[in-house]
Parts: sequence; structure tokens; C-alpha cells
Amino acid sequence: MPQPASSKLARLLFGLLAYVSLGIGLIAIVVPGLPTTEFILLAAWAATRSSPRLSAWLENHRLFGPILFNWRNGRIIARKAKVSATVSMLLCATLMLVMLDHGWPVYLAIAGMSLGNLWIWSRPETLSP
Repeated sequence: MPQPASSKLARLLFGLLAYVSLGIGLIAIVVPGLPTTEFILLAAWAATRSSPRLSAWLENHRLFGPILFNWRNGRIIARKAKVSATVSMLLCATLMLVMLDHGWPVYLAIAGMSLGNLWIWSRPETLSP
């Protein structure tokens, strides 16, 4: 496990990153297309360097705890999380195509979601024997 940052400024900046990432991750739970897992992983990483209290809270959280445990023990993303992310991205892409002009920003966003989805599905779902 990483050690907390030694300087007060570094701990403050890591703490700010942890709380901002956690906030975005919480918002992402209800906003289609915004990745939850990545922001929670970033929040946990920053919390280990800034706030033992926040780090412990994340690790013991009923929703985030298993995600962090799986990630730390084999870079695992559960199939349920993969399916949820895929459905969320498809919903977001569909809404963008239906509601927005079909300009390059829409296609760029869909390409980014596609690449993120490919990466998610490339992660293992269980520990290898």
C-alpha cells in the first residue's frame, strides 16, 4: 500500500484530488456515459496518499469496497460492472445521436466511450489460477 505524502501541500493536493474524484464518481452513478469505477479508483489512490480516514471509508463501503478489493487483487472488473458500463455508454451514445447534431464532438465522444468499453472488457473478471 502506498505511503501518505510527506509534505503538507502534497497531502492537501492528493486530498483535493480524492474528494473531487469521489464527487464525480458519485455523480457518475446517475449520469449515463460518465465512468464511475475509474473515478472511484482514482479517489482511492489519492486517498491512500492523503487521508487514511477517507481511504478506510472507501475500502469498507458496501458498493465501492468490493470494486477496490477486486482491483487491488488482480485488476479485476466484475462482469456486472462491465455490463452496467456498456449499457450506460450505449444509452448515452444513443441519446447523443438522437438529440444532438452529428458533428465531430459527438463522434469523438462515442469513440472515447468505445475505447473505454474495450479497455473495460479487456480486464479479467476473476482471479487466474
